[in-house]
This record gives sequence, structure tokens and C-alpha cells, in this order.
Amino acid sequence: MTTRSRTATALLSILLAAPFLAACGEGEPSEAAATSAATTQGASEDAATGSTAPGETADDSTDAPDFPSGTDAVTSEASADAAVTVGEIRVGAHDGYDRVVLELGGTGTPGWDVRYVDAAVSQGSGETVDVAGGAVLQVTLTGAGYPYDTGVEEVGRGPVSGSGTTSVEEVVFDATFEGTSVAFVGTSGKLPFRVYALSDPTRVVVEVAHAG
Repeated sequence: MTTRSRTATALLSILLAAPFLAACGEGEPSEAAATSAATTQGASEDAATGSTAPGETADDSTDAPDFPSGTDAVTSEASADAAVTVGEIRVGAHDGYDRVVLELGGTGTPGWDVRYVDAAVSQGSGETVDVAGGAVLQVTLTGAGYPYDTGVEEVGRGPVSGSGTTSVEEVVFDATFEGTSVAFVGTSGKLPFRVYALSDPTRVVVEVAHAG
């Protein structure tokens, strides 16, 4: 076979193979494309299942106790190593109740004594604390530590209110004194409430039922 014949044969083979190679390429995505598709699918599944991204937190919990029928005090013991400081207070409206979240930093888990009181009185000075509302729910956290012990900046004393709340009018942080921190929750009346704790970060949650 001449050189010219061999060249013509090679060109013909390439032309005949090209459509076959293109068809194979269409059905098999590259490794990079496959990786990208898998990442997108994983993100979509996370969104569908309500997964929380690392570092994010949520105040909601399915482990909250039922609301009691009355308004009796609710108490819980702090852990032996507790030394916590209230760094933030949040108030929000929910279906059937209003929520107060006290976020804490430090070590151990706090205890609490939550009850309605006749008046808001500062535990350090004995002076009356102004709190808006028809009733005052006193939240006393035990196992508290001063900021210079825990390294956590303590929340300010100014009132904190939520948007659209009906049972909770405002929350006023009082002070930390001899191992306890106190906050006063001004409510529209003496309504049933529940208290529980959440972790990562440590939070004490007080929820006050809506009237009626």
C-alpha cells in the first residue's frame, strides 16, 4: 500500500469513529461534573430535612414539657460545677405562647426557680424594679458566676421586648448576686408557664401561654 493510500485510510477511520466517541461523551459526565452534582444534591437534602449548618443554633425544641394547668413555681437544681453568666436575652411570639430565652456562657448547667411575685425587687439593693405588665414572673437562675469568673460579658439591664407578643410585655435583667442571677418577666397576667433547658449553647427557656 502506498503512503497516500495509508493516509487516506487513517483519515477515513477517524471520521467514522468521531460520532461514536461524541455519543459516549454525552452519556458519561466528567468526574468534576459528577462531584458538583453530588454536592448540590446533598445541599438540597439538607434543606428538605431542615438540617442546621455547623455553628447555627435554634431555640425550638420538641422536648418542651406540657403547659401546667396552674401557675405554681417551677424549680430545678444546678450542676455542682455550674458557673454561668447570662450573655443574651431574647423574646419572641409563637403559636399559643410567648418565649423568653436566656442564653448563658460558662461551665456546667444552671438551675432555676421561676415563680410569680407580688413585686419586682432587686436582690442586691432591695429596690423596686420597674417592669411593664399586669403580673411579674421572677426568673432566678442558680449556679451563676460573675463575668470576671466566667469570661462572659453579662447582658445589660435595659428592658427587652419582643415583636407581636401578647403574654410577655418585656423582660428586665436585674443582677447577679451570691451565685444567683435574676430576670423579671412582665406578663399580661398570671398565666401558665413552663421552663426547660437547651444546650449548645446553654439556654434556659421560659414560655408563657397565651390567655384563653
